[in-house]
Amino acid sequence: MALHDELTAVQRCVDDLVRSVGRLEQQADGAMAGGALAGVDVRRVRTDTDHLRESVALLRAAAPPPSAPRTEAPPRDFVTIPDTPYDSSLWANAGDLDDEGLGGCDRHAP
Repeated sequence: MALHDELTAVQRCVDDLVRSVGRLEQQADGAMAGGALAGVDVRRVRTDTDHLRESVALLRAAAPPPSAPRTEAPPRDFVTIPDTPYDSSLWANAGDLDDEGLGGCDRHAP
């Protein structure tokens, strides 16, 4: 199971535990007159279940969000670049432009 699924299962179990402790607490209140259960013990169990619920909530908040299912990227079209030299007429009117990275013909590179 994924982490998110595990934490959800733990949260359900803790919620069931809290409900069970609530029922136990109600039964203990009725049995207090007979002295069967001490009120302090039931309160301690209630406090422990509340702390457990808070701890699970903190774990769920700190857990990374579930990742989306991966989808494969569509195949890319490749462009083939020929090995033949470029047409020199592309640079026919570029005689007055600087050579790339070197500066002008009458200037020196740094």
